[in-house]
Amino acid sequence: MDLKDKISLAELLINKHKSKKETLDHLDASLTHYLQRSADNNDKKLKLDAIFYTKQILNAKTDGEEFAESKISKALDNSIFEPIPIPFPEQKKTHFTFIDLFAGIGGFRLALQNIGGKCTYSSEYEPNAKVTYATNFGKIPYGDITKDEIKDYIPESFDILCGGFPCQAFSIAGHRKGFSETRGTLFFDIQQIIEQHRPKVVFLENVKNLVTHDNGNTFKVILEILQEKLKYKVSYKVLNSMTHANVPQNRERIFIVAFDPEQVPNHANFNFPEAIPLTKTIHNILEPGKQPDKYYYSKSHMYYPTLQKSMTSVNTLYQWRRVYVRENKNNVCPTLTANMGAGGHNVPLVKDAFGIRKLTPRECFSFQGYPENYILPSYLADSKLYMQAGNSVTTPLIERIAVKIKEVL
Repeated sequence: MDLKDKISLAELLINKHKSKKETLDHLDASLTHYLQRSADNNDKKLKLDAIFYTKQILNAKTDGEEFAESKISKALDNSIFEPIPIPFPEQKKTHFTFIDLFAGIGGFRLALQNIGGKCTYSSEYEPNAKVTYATNFGKIPYGDITKDEIKDYIPESFDILCGGFPCQAFSIAGHRKGFSETRGTLFFDIQQIIEQHRPKVVFLENVKNLVTHDNGNTFKVILEILQEKLKYKVSYKVLNSMTHANVPQNRERIFIVAFDPEQVPNHANFNFPEAIPLTKTIHNILEPGKQPDKYYYSKSHMYYPTLQKSMTSVNTLYQWRRVYVRENKNNVCPTLTANMGAGGHNVPLVKDAFGIRKLTPRECFSFQGYPENYILPSYLADSKLYMQAGNSVTTPLIERIAVKIKEVL
């Protein structure tokens, strides 16, 4: 093989993901991070990984032909890989850097890129979310953030740490450290990263119930760690997508913004965004016309009589609650959840001119504020896409908060 020949990065990564024998790993992440020059252009760790991985790829294509590392390095610099054609490249002029932890499908990244942020590192555990992320941003996230070897790829310096981290209880029984003990939880990994890198800002999102989780102990630990141990100045607030982002979804989430007072002396100027009028309705989101048959309930479905009796309006969404239908009185979308594609609980339903149906994955992404050109990989099952939408953040709300952070920085 001539090292001037091009290798399709998109084809390579898609084929690997589809393979049941292989999964996307840290080498895929390093290669895509290096090709985007996410960190320092001279980052030796990323380049060594990129050379090693490229050598593996070339050997597989040439039946074991050996290439000198110097030649591979030159081929990398001469763009041997055709980049993934992505809809959301980073802006040429950037104002701050951030890392994207528990990145999911890139809701934080999309929002912060929109206001001039540069993502220098991303991490996500779920394989299908990695593919959706890469399809839109050209970068494979690193994997399990609890592993030290994955944390080692985080650049030394960055401005903002972002993450919608999973909610876990902190086991404090029997620990002398009491509420300072977070080991065994994912927040402990956030704590470690903050301690080592001291970002100017920590920007976290979680479910509203985080405040009352484990009788309030979980949130008490988080605040104590951020404020007393790490010495950050913390603000937090529960905001709703339909009141603070002009997105017609009833979605309450808690947002935590913490500043390092040594690096951000005017941190007290930060305020969360104010409520704004909801001018959009579900009809701004719902796709027009008839949707594919698979989304409609057939009249022979065992619950169709119940659905038909309960669902009378075309101007609101309904929610299937295992055995009954609940109308959303706000005439907006009920909170999207990760289990929408699994049937049973919390399935959003709509009545249109052609029958009673579920929301499509595209509609779910739109109810999270993702733009029309955000790509949903066609080879992923709907159930995976529903899960991704339900697990995501509402991107316009993240962006409004990020604007307030940027003003302070």
